[in-house]
Amino acid sequence: MKLTGISAAVVIFATAAIANPITPGKVQFDDYGAIAASLSGVEGDAANGAKIMTNRGKGNCVACHAVTALSDALFHGEVGPTLDGIADYRSAEELRGIVANAKMTFEGSVMPAFYKTSGFIRPGDGYTGKGAKEENLTPILTAQEIEDVVAFLLTLKGS
Repeated sequence: MKLTGISAAVVIFATAAIANPITPGKVQFDDYGAIAASLSGVEGDAANGAKIMTNRGKGNCVACHAVTALSDALFHGEVGPTLDGIADYRSAEELRGIVANAKMTFEGSVMPAFYKTSGFIRPGDGYTGKGAKEENLTPILTAQEIEDVVAFLLTLKGS
């Protein structure tokens, strides 16, 4: 099948968006901590977002937040607010900003910045007995994983 004109441009743009996610250092937060643009350029997968939220090696959101829709996961926390009904009062842009770096919305939050790679204090010899890690850090979640978590959070509507 030969693509011409607009359809070819759409394919090229979509491919570029997938291949070039917004890197952590280039994320643009608005004055309220929201992020308008998708970080990956690809729609989120809510089912994968639910997995990330319960994965102890990834988001593990349920460690701090109660989420009735994820009641099969053990050990829901009470440090953060319940996420039940969050889609009723937060937009995708607000949720994206909060998941990427909650401190941009809630100064002093203890929620980890899941899409940040700089500005950390790196304890070295005096704390760990080892030298501070010198190589570049990677974010806890990828751009697409952020979009997946946001897609799941948008399913959490009140009864």
